[in-house]
Amino acid sequence: MTLVHTAHDRAVTTLTLDSPGNRNALSAALVGGLADALTRCGKDSDVRAVVLTHTGNTFSAGADLREPPHPDAFVGLLRQIVELPKPVVARVTGHVRAGGLGLLGACDIAVASGDATFAFTEVRIGVAPAVISLPLLPRTDPRALARYYLTGERFDATEAVRAGLLTAAGDDVDVTLEPVLDGLRRSSPQGLAETKSLLTAKVLEAFDRDAAELTALSARLFSSAQAREGMTAFLERRDPVWVV
Repeated sequence: MTLVHTAHDRAVTTLTLDSPGNRNALSAALVGGLADALTRCGKDSDVRAVVLTHTGNTFSAGADLREPPHPDAFVGLLRQIVELPKPVVARVTGHVRAGGLGLLGACDIAVASGDATFAFTEVRIGVAPAVISLPLLPRTDPRALARYYLTGERFDATEAVRAGLLTAAGDDVDVTLEPVLDGLRRSSPQGLAETKSLLTAKVLEAFDRDAAELTALSARLFSSAQAREGMTAFLERRDPVWVV
């Protein structure tokens, strides 16, 4: 089954996450398929920019608890998006949770429809938003992250723009995206690559400095007793034992 579909139009390649049955959860297969598609985009001189979007009502629900990717593979995917010498633009028309927010953080530009919702739900299952912090912490308002990391609250697209998680939001995401894609198509490949390199330098410093530690933290937490209870409760659609 193909979990990532590719389309190309006037120098822009669109990669569509297509696993609606599990709300585009980040399974090992989906992470691998997206990494392969990005590698092809990086090598293709006809690709000026990449749009990352989705089928269904969820951009990504975060890690697939039944078939999770290895933390190293997910870190590698996030770094691949950041390092790709072509801008990556997220197009969101649904909900984004947990690890899916790491994908948004890794993208250079992120645009969503006004009815999109967001939540860092890791704390509610006994883990932490560890590896997704690599692209998020350098780019996002720290006070906003403190609140939403610690509470797991859901927030809307307007708040996501204010916090720096999104570039823009609007009733019609494609209308909002139109000037962005027009600008990218008018820009030279060399100019885009070098400008992106300037913009991502601090993010890559975070990867170089913290990736190993945060990957180890993620692995430790996911193997803990509290995480097993949290994930079991999630799959059984009940509250975990610590809810009061």
